[in-house]
Amino acid sequence: MKLYIKYMVSVRCKMQVQDKLDKLGLHYGQVDLGEVEFKQDISPEQHEKLQQELQELGVELLDHSKGAEIEKIQACILQLVHDADTLPKIKNSEYISQQLKRDYPSLATLFSEATGVTIERSIIRHKIERVKELLLYDELNLTEIAAKLNYSSVAHLSGQFKKETGLTPTFFKGLKHKKSLA
Repeated sequence: MKLYIKYMVSVRCKMQVQDKLDKLGLHYGQVDLGEVEFKQDISPEQHEKLQQELQELGVELLDHSKGAEIEKIQACILQLVHDADTLPKIKNSEYISQQLKRDYPSLATLFSEATGVTIERSIIRHKIERVKELLLYDELNLTEIAAKLNYSSVAHLSGQFKKETGLTPTFFKGLKHKKSLA
């Protein structure tokens, strides 16, 4: 079971939420910014108590429908990244809005309040992870990867990659070869 928490946007806040979960004796797995994954379903009473405890921190549980909406946005983001070469060439915001049949500004606000990052930032992060995968598979060169993920140029891809990882794509790819030689 996964619950989404509005306004949970810092590491400090994440630690405070974990303290509240521990205090309530709730068994949880992963706690990320804006979400908590529970190992089992929680009762309505536990849900209500958690809601009260979280309000003391200035954060709040999102209702189930908003949590489901965030899941749908995340699924769209993954589809945008993994199927980039087969999807229509339209803006990410248009694609997400069309898929979810809602206006993009309200989806963007909901997503950023719950996760602490914008939809566009999340897309970039997922794209960079996909670039890493493709570099490690060693089947496509950087030009082909840029085209596959709809980057305007190799320079644009390289710039985002370096900004996100601190490494150039070529250096990252070279790390794989160094590990295999060791």
